Amino acid sequence: MKTVSFLLVAALINITTVFSQEADNVIILKIIFNKYYKNEKVIAKGRLQLLDFYCKKAPNNEEVLEVISKSELLQKNAVEIKKQIDITIDEDWSKEYNVLFDNQNQYLKSKVNNCYSFEDYKKVSDRAGENNQRLMIISKPIYFAKNSFCIVKVAFYRNIEHNSGSYLLLEKVNGIWTIKDYLNQWAT
Repeated sequence: MKTVSFLLVAALINITTVFSQEADNVIILKIIFNKYYKNEKVIAKGRLQLLDFYCKKAPNNEEVLEVISKSELLQKNAVEIKKQIDITIDEDWSKEYNVLFDNQNQYLKSKVNNCYSFEDYKKVSDRAGENNQRLMIISKPIYFAKNSFCIVKVAFYRNIEHNSGSYLLLEKVNGIWTIKDYLNQWAT
């Protein structure tokens, strides 16, 4: 009987963690959009949006190991973080995107295009014929330290040059996520 009770409690904790991370994903997506779309103009008929959003969650890869090596906090939580490196994920942001903009955050939504596939982004970018289009790519968030910290990669892709990105280290204090640091920044 004790084994069944233990398994039931473990299952409930796991389910609670999954739902908590889904809600946190929405909040983190909003923080990232607010940060990077702040200076974008509201989308209006006839005006080209310069910053587009890639709908797929980029998988976390070996680059996370480099980020860990440069941060004492991440080194202390390396085992937990490394377990979440998975290059085979096939997830997208559409669920979080829809929750974020379902009857709320309409001013922010007026700055953010729909989720694009890479192919759709290329069509929009090629139609504009200029190298001013950017595609924001956000990785699957990695939560650690009892879900009080998160790292997520945000990268910007252009057709030819001026690509850039970094890992954001976010901390949850009193239920509020904030960007604590930018790690492994790069630009071409």
